[in-house]
Amino acid sequence: MKNRYSMLLGGVVALTLTASAFAADNGHPDLTGTYDVSTLTPLQRPEEFGNNLELTPEQASAIVEENRLQAIAADENRGPITKAPPAGGAAPIGAEDSERESLGAGNVGGYNSFWIDRGTEVFMVDGKFRTSIITDPENGRIPAMTPAAIKRVMERRKLRRPNDGTAWWLEVAGPGPYDGPEMLGISERCILGFTGSTPTFPSLYNNFKRIVQTEDHVMILLEMVHDARIVRLNSEHLPPDATMWLGDSIGWWEGDTLVVDTTNFHPLSRPGRVGSVGAHVVERFTRLEDGNLSYQFTVEDPTVWTQPWTGEYIWRASDERLYEYACHEGNYAMEGILKGARLLESDARENAITSNDD
Repeated sequence: MKNRYSMLLGGVVALTLTASAFAADNGHPDLTGTYDVSTLTPLQRPEEFGNNLELTPEQASAIVEENRLQAIAADENRGPITKAPPAGGAAPIGAEDSERESLGAGNVGGYNSFWIDRGTEVFMVDGKFRTSIITDPENGRIPAMTPAAIKRVMERRKLRRPNDGTAWWLEVAGPGPYDGPEMLGISERCILGFTGSTPTFPSLYNNFKRIVQTEDHVMILLEMVHDARIVRLNSEHLPPDATMWLGDSIGWWEGDTLVVDTTNFHPLSRPGRVGSVGAHVVERFTRLEDGNLSYQFTVEDPTVWTQPWTGEYIWRASDERLYEYACHEGNYAMEGILKGARLLESDARENAITSNDD
């Protein structure tokens, strides 16, 4: 077993070295490497900064210090839990004793601060701190959605109400949100990551990304969930009806910048968080003098947004490794979600029979 592992590891090393050799021989920069994209800079600019793209050093320092103090507070040992949590789940962060909620999702609690790794810095571009990842529109925010897109979003939200401990979906016409695994979101099903893949954004944790470059392909592996994008260099897009979860990515070099053009998104993949099959994403990867990468992207989808939107942030070169994110479709949580829904439906039907008998 040990010998097999050694052979596998040797093969991986050889593949990486071969990839680097290809990149060095073709005259283009070698982007192969691991990168840390964690940052305190948000995707969308806080409204208080208006159209200001840049932070002053004092403002950046204040953000870093506020994050440091929040981390200390989150790690504080507040003593043992002395009573049961409130009905419906934990209360917002800051509540006392057992009503405290750990960092995470929903009203049932989530990860505590041990698992959070969103960085400790505000990134800089050309020596200037940024207020947001989005650079266009000028206000640094995702543009307004079209009326048709808003209608679609509102329809989806009818099946995404908070868990209140009842089978409320029995009163909604049509399929229910927990009728089967296919009704759950693709992130819940571990099909795609939570941070988007095309374009890809920083997250609360798992912020490493790995690039392996060969003569004809570039692979971009995201630590969050396990998305591995394969970019075909100097190729053409597949026919429009050949849709994929990560889209169909082709690339070419413009000087020292790798340009990646992606179309053909699967109807459920929603690039840019709420895009459609008509989305078109262009990404630009440029190696900087310090070994980091400048990552720029533009998302265009006239069926969803009233204008394209563009962003930019820095991928910092790292010696860390990417480890497996063991998220897979059909895991234990999926079974629990569906079983819980069946129990709530059973309770609702029994209560309805009892009410009719009365």
